[in-house]
Amino acid sequence: MNLSSLKPAAGSVKTRKRIGRGPGSGLGGTSTRGHKGAKSRSGYKNKIGFEGGQMPIQRRLPKFGFKNINRVEYKAINISTLQQLAETRNLSKIGIEELISAGFVSTSQNVKILGNGNLTLKLEVAAHAFSKSAETAIQNAGGVVVKL
Repeated sequence: MNLSSLKPAAGSVKTRKRIGRGPGSGLGGTSTRGHKGAKSRSGYKNKIGFEGGQMPIQRRLPKFGFKNINRVEYKAINISTLQQLAETRNLSKIGIEELISAGFVSTSQNVKILGNGNLTLKLEVAAHAFSKSAETAIQNAGGVVVKL
């Protein structure tokens, strides 16, 4: 046994098809491309969505819906989160700065306070928007709602 006698396992290596090397090869003539059409020609590239000149499916199907350019996105924060934040950090006022430092929102986000959970502490809460249930929950606990 030496390096010169090494061979791959039988049947594991195939020779590649040599296309377009004359009629004797059995793969001459059209060179497995068939007759005529874009696919038979040199320089053909398959464009995404191209269906051979037929109207592509993305153009046959109707468009639907729209994007509202005036939509304002809010990061939702529940009053249960405010309660937890106020208890852990001993706060009486919660604004955007406190929420940013706690990692709940980023500086570019608008904040909306939602009414999920219950609030027992008297808090002054400042945010961009409030749901009606959150506003009443904060005021019932003796807190103040400040809209930015």
